[in-house]
Amino acid sequence: MKAIVIGGGIGGTCAAIALKRFGIETAVYEAVKEIKPVGAAISIWPNGVKCLNYLGMKEPLRKLGGQMRFMAYKDYQQGQTMTRFSMDPLIQSVGEQPYPVARAELQSMLLDTYGRDKVQFGKRVTHVEESADSVTAWFDDGTSATGDVLIAADGTHSVIRQHVLGYATERRYAGYVNWNGLVEIDESIAPADQWTTFVGEGKRVSLMPVSDNRFYFFFDVPLPKGLPEDRATVRDDLQRYFAGWAEPVQKLISLINPDTTNRIEIHDIEPFMQLVKGRIALLGDSGHSTTPDIGQGGCAAMEDAVVLANVLQTNSLGIEDALLRYQEKRAYRVKDLVLKARKRCDVTHGKDMAVTGQWYEDLKTETGERILSGMCETILGGPLE
Repeated sequence: MKAIVIGGGIGGTCAAIALKRFGIETAVYEAVKEIKPVGAAISIWPNGVKCLNYLGMKEPLRKLGGQMRFMAYKDYQQGQTMTRFSMDPLIQSVGEQPYPVARAELQSMLLDTYGRDKVQFGKRVTHVEESADSVTAWFDDGTSATGDVLIAADGTHSVIRQHVLGYATERRYAGYVNWNGLVEIDESIAPADQWTTFVGEGKRVSLMPVSDNRFYFFFDVPLPKGLPEDRATVRDDLQRYFAGWAEPVQKLISLINPDTTNRIEIHDIEPFMQLVKGRIALLGDSGHSTTPDIGQGGCAAMEDAVVLANVLQTNSLGIEDALLRYQEKRAYRVKDLVLKARKRCDVTHGKDMAVTGQWYEDLKTETGERILSGMCETILGGPLE
């Protein structure tokens, strides 16, 4: 069997690694000439960590991951702690810890594990064609690739999604803009072993530790889409949006590097249940584009990769049957993650400020039990539990 993987991001490389581990021949085609990850970092929750462990990356991941031992919410004006609790009960419940990691370093680890020289860059897919016993991808340079199965890991703007679904999907603007980047850890802003989030006004400022003494930071602001803002105005924009916020937030804004700070208008896509057609399977953001509000986008792609490789290596009834089993195992799971993230997004970002205000009040009496229980439920829905 030969699998063609379209997309060399997190989902595509995880799928290629998983298939290769089962002895399935793979070829990976990536549209860009050089992968530059969207976003500065990613939180890999224990369900994703277990997938990477399963794919042989347990030790390298630990070197990249930050130590996130506590979680805290802080009041936006005074910086007072609303709640703070240990992550240990979560780790004990699910048997693994979360690792926030820099996206570029995660991508590099995945490419090194698979074999960087085996990925063909500058191969942008234009369309796909299926026959009775094969599938072919055509690229904009006039070349093509044929295999027995095609994994469409070509991201939120997937070209192949429309072929699978039979209709075009629209991305839905989630209502907020996210700025993110990396800064050196400064304990006057937040503790080095804690996920710290300042909340108020339907906005948030969050910091997570990653390796090499760095914080991954992000700022969220509910805004109309299409504003003419970019890196050149990032510090002024953030100072304006977070005027009156606590001193640690002001200090963080003063420390960020505008040249390496990303500004992203957050979108998702209405969940759909069809992830396969014939010999083609959607994987990762092409099949379930989500907001980052529960940190499960990358983890869901890792889960997809593990499930897909397992069904393909036990395909006694043929590839199309195997892909239908993949769809059966994944469709409800990924729909649930997209909708959970959307619900969390609306509460966090003030879609109804009465609901968001109540959430702020509830945080003042939060012991951690309720938040960790919700995380645990999400994590335990993964395929390696």
